[in-house]
Amino acid sequence: MTDDPASDPDKLKGPGGMSLRQIHEQVQKSVQRDRDEQAALGAPARGSRWQRWIRYVWGRSGRR
Repeated sequence: MTDDPASDPDKLKGPGGMSLRQIHEQVQKSVQRDRDEQAALGAPARGSRWQRWIRYVWGRSGRR
């Protein structure tokens, strides 16, 4: 690894003056909070790609 500031996420600044590492941590917290909220509401998980495809096809069958 070089001492190039462009490659160090702690030295790179993004919007609002936050470092990229701080932005990443905030995003991770937000994602976890959203997942916890969805779980608390009893919403089903998105499911596998296969399950999403089946729902898509099944839903389209009613529009014909």
